[in-house]
Amino acid sequence: MSSASDSSRRQGGAIGSREITLRFLAEPSDVNFGGKVHGGAVMRWIDQAGFACAVGWSGHYCVTAFVGGIRFLRPVLIGHVVEVHARVIHTGRTSLHIAINVRSGDLREGGLSETTHCTMVFVAVSSTGAPVPVHSWVPETAEDVALENYALKQMELRAAMDATLNLPKS
Repeated sequence: MSSASDSSRRQGGAIGSREITLRFLAEPSDVNFGGKVHGGAVMRWIDQAGFACAVGWSGHYCVTAFVGGIRFLRPVLIGHVVEVHARVIHTGRTSLHIAINVRSGDLREGGLSETTHCTMVFVAVSSTGAPVPVHSWVPETAEDVALENYALKQMELRAAMDATLNLPKS
């Protein structure tokens, strides 16, 4: 890979960017029977942001391999501004681990607060669907190292759970 490509990746250029943030309003079509945004809508937003982040980093079409640790902390209300932030926290040979954080709030009342978070794993694939290598991401800060360690710990836990259930290795 050329040094120009490496530089744009580090500087967060459009191609090879490590993170992405989607912002929009929660709409009435997203409501559940309790009058709040339903979890399926939040999960759709998470998937969209994760996909955009994975494709942006890898430059390839990506497929979802895993979604885990999803935690709904508080509801998203109709009419609130929603911010879905996705960032690469670990890369394997063909996979990317993406941390997703969802925040929302009424801007008239102040800022946004966290509503949901999770981790996703995507695999970069060719036009024939075969896995393709991705550019490595290297942690640069203490927070980056902690996030990568979190991703590695999740990998260990998934492997242990799969072994317990006698599932094939993913």
